[in-house]
Amino acid sequence: MISDRILKKLSHIVGLDYLTTRESDLCEFSTDATKLSFKPDAIAFPANSREIAQILLLANEEYFPVVPRGKGSGKSGGALPVEGGLVLAMDRFDRILEIDPDNLIAKVEPAVITASFQKEVEKYDLYYPPDPASTEISTIGGNVAECAGGLKAVKYGVTRDYVLGLAVVLPTGEIIKTGVETPKGVVGYDLTRLIVGSEGTLAVITQITLRLIPRPATSTTLLAFFPDAAAAVRAVSRIIRSGVVPTAMEFMDRLCMDCVREDMPTEIPSDCNALLLLEIDGEESSVTSMADKVKDICAGSEAIHVRAASNKEEAESLWEARRNVSPSVYKLRPHKVSEDIVVPRTRMAELVSFLKRLANKYGLPMPAYGHAGDGNVHVNIMFDKGIPQEARSVDEAIKELFRKVIDMNGTISGEHGIGITKAPYIEMEISRPALQLMVRLKKAFDPKGILNPGKIFPYKS
Repeated sequence: MISDRILKKLSHIVGLDYLTTRESDLCEFSTDATKLSFKPDAIAFPANSREIAQILLLANEEYFPVVPRGKGSGKSGGALPVEGGLVLAMDRFDRILEIDPDNLIAKVEPAVITASFQKEVEKYDLYYPPDPASTEISTIGGNVAECAGGLKAVKYGVTRDYVLGLAVVLPTGEIIKTGVETPKGVVGYDLTRLIVGSEGTLAVITQITLRLIPRPATSTTLLAFFPDAAAAVRAVSRIIRSGVVPTAMEFMDRLCMDCVREDMPTEIPSDCNALLLLEIDGEESSVTSMADKVKDICAGSEAIHVRAASNKEEAESLWEARRNVSPSVYKLRPHKVSEDIVVPRTRMAELVSFLKRLANKYGLPMPAYGHAGDGNVHVNIMFDKGIPQEARSVDEAIKELFRKVIDMNGTISGEHGIGITKAPYIEMEISRPALQLMVRLKKAFDPKGILNPGKIFPYKS
């Protein structure tokens, strides 16, 4: 519990207008996309690195938790104040500081919305590829903290591939810069890559230097319907082997298609049980030839029907339907646990078959969709908390899913992080000695454990 005495000190740092303990504000900042809830004691809205440093110094002195937070779109509870304390709302760090088209870099603050940044760099005929489904609401800082991936990772990679450097405040109050503003740089340990994906447990990010690339000249969207997941996966492998690397290759099973049917601008064949939504970009002549090759490969892989979007509006409608899958599956049950596992691309059909058996075993719908090009499947375990048997079945189903994923040489989290929801399962993938090394790294950054405590590790760090 943060005392009135400490609240007074915090108000002197950020100003009375930027510190709140109002019940409505505490409730708003107590939850995220997991729909779990942990109420903080207070929320501060710092304006600069100096104020953050002073807050962290005070937290070390008075020993209270500090939890950095963006827009609350995280799906593993990484920004939830599980031990109370102070939420450090980064809302005021919302500026695009620089776009340098000659050196292909940009500098931004962490609260910049991903889609807004993408639109801004396009004015310079540049491109920032990381494209999580939450791009319209998620922040660059949150993407960096989780190392977000998204729809275009199959061709362009994930967030860490575009982070050149950071400005951060360490939990002990020091303000440092990491990384470079150049394409190359190998001086010292790579602290930038260590902090990217650390879920706000090692430092508070206040500025990000990003790598940009030239904007592709054009793109086309293709839609392919298949009789089953096995046929769709065969098509994915054949496309990659052919030398064509689509910008995006998205998979939906039948349950997902049924949930977004009214959002789709085209009819879904009755005998379709798997769908691939693909985008190809590049120069116009090469896009046309690559699209023709992909159509032929899909047709030769038992596709029921393959077609290109007739115009930009239809293409956007298809991608909007894909982005709407996550909220749409609530039609099946009022509650869900969403897991973003990854398996080798060629074993996706095996995973989908396993999910059907698992769903039948526990009597729970488990719609699956995701990034077919890199094997990153979003598995949604749908249930009703009001039915005790369904609620009890979820944990067992997750354990079985994760065991299968590890047996398939996969990983239990591709882009959502560990946070609190996956912490109980992390030792299924990472050995105790490796986890203990991570704990020592955490303590080197944060000796008193005040920054975002209770995350990632299944025991007190």
